[in-house]
Amino acid sequence: MTNNDLSIFMAADTPYKSADIILAGVPFDAACSFRPGAKFAPGKIREMSYVLEEYSIYQDRSLLDVSFCDVGNIGGLDDDIGKAHSAIAKAVSGYLKDNKLPVLIGGDHSISIPAVSEFFKIYGKSLVVVQLDAHADFRDGYLGSPCSHASVIRRIADFLPAGNIYQFGIRSGSREEINDARSATNFFSFSVLDNIHHIKDLPILTPIYITIDIDVLDPAFANGTGTPEPGGISASELVKALLALKGCNIVGMDIVEVSPPYDDSGRTAVTAAMIIREAVLLISK
Repeated sequence: MTNNDLSIFMAADTPYKSADIILAGVPFDAACSFRPGAKFAPGKIREMSYVLEEYSIYQDRSLLDVSFCDVGNIGGLDDDIGKAHSAIAKAVSGYLKDNKLPVLIGGDHSISIPAVSEFFKIYGKSLVVVQLDAHADFRDGYLGSPCSHASVIRRIADFLPAGNIYQFGIRSGSREEINDARSATNFFSFSVLDNIHHIKDLPILTPIYITIDIDVLDPAFANGTGTPEPGGISASELVKALLALKGCNIVGMDIVEVSPPYDDSGRTAVTAAMIIREAVLLISK
């Protein structure tokens, strides 16, 4: 290990100025609809990253060879969704102006709304969003909130053409929500590996933002989440799906909805840390 500081992700100790990829925690879960606790994920995922090796046998690469900086947590995230989303947008805007490739650790899934909006300002209608998730998140609002974590993709579709959104692993939603998503987005339920190749069919320089909700995994692999949904994929299938995107122009990503209070074993957080390791190695120069 490069250090023993559990407050930063393993091997993420390149100085910010010279780092290509930055990791930022987003400890916010006020947009949850069921069980809060995702605000504790950034710290727990960092801690559990030290269970892993920096080296990935999947890719024959090591984080020690990557220009990678953990910048800590984004501040100013109280329970006011509007103010929190503004703070997230401001932080992401700063990373992009500094020519950094951000990897965000949520937090609930609503954090993707302000993050993707900042990427849209740069890439416009060429931007593609790839969602790996159990839920369609395509409700127009939920429990009185238009920015609930159940409405993330619908809010993104307010500014990004829905045809630029690819949804994989979906297995839960209301009938109306699923029908809306099927008619609007590139909607692929259940099997991720059988369908992820559609992203490779895009023009090679297409800018891609990936958002991973940990509940795309079956609860057997990730029980520590606010809205677990049986019938998901395995952790190894998720890694294979990510590796299938090798060569794509991935410009940013997030991993969300890890909720440590519901997993005393820590396996959900260590799985998220492994996904981050593989993603960082995948997108690094």
